[in-house]
Amino acid sequence: MKTFVVGDIHGAYRALIQCLARSGLNYQDDRLVVLGDICDGYPDVNLCIEELLKIKHCDFIIGNHDLWALDWALEGKEEDVWTSQGGLATIISYGNGPMPREHLYFLQRAHYWFALENNVFVHGGFDPDVPLSQQGKQKFVWDRELIQMALKKSQEDNNYKFTTYNEIFLGHTPTQNFKSNVPVHLCNVWALDTGAGGAGSLTIMDVNTKEYWQSDPTVQLYKGFRSR
Repeated sequence: MKTFVVGDIHGAYRALIQCLARSGLNYQDDRLVVLGDICDGYPDVNLCIEELLKIKHCDFIIGNHDLWALDWALEGKEEDVWTSQGGLATIISYGNGPMPREHLYFLQRAHYWFALENNVFVHGGFDPDVPLSQQGKQKFVWDRELIQMALKKSQEDNNYKFTTYNEIFLGHTPTQNFKSNVPVHLCNVWALDTGAGGAGSLTIMDVNTKEYWQSDPTVQLYKGFRSR
């Protein structure tokens, strides 16, 4: 079994399909870890979740956009902060609702963080000095301090390790913030949100070999659609 990890999808089903095909992921035999933010951005959230449900071993870490979408699906909340940041695309994807029960369950059973073979996967980040079990859920979903710490530390000693985990895989903070369109490696932290929610590409990586594959830029795959 190979283990793959994919960055923030943001409703870009066409990009997801390209990544799954280009990586050669086997839907029955391989594992896929999804780093959160399937929802919002481009208009195919429905298709994205439907495709991920076909993968036998799929571990989903929830992101901030997924939590907003879940609030809408369960309680009808359409807060401006959400709809102005891609939420309208999620609503469009489901024809104004309701979200199918299996899609709701997929979001509800998501991890806030996930550990596998001494690697840890989380959407936003965490405090490396505090046990993960003692940290709040909002930290895992929203944190950007860990990636900033890794950037600063890498300039001093790129062999430094945060926590005892071999590798830490994050989404949430686009690599364009670091002037990169590909995954960014800082100490033992990997940033895999390569901007699929905007004009960038979606990235999928083999966790063990670190080989990665990217979709075409989503802005080209969805010409004429404004993601935000």
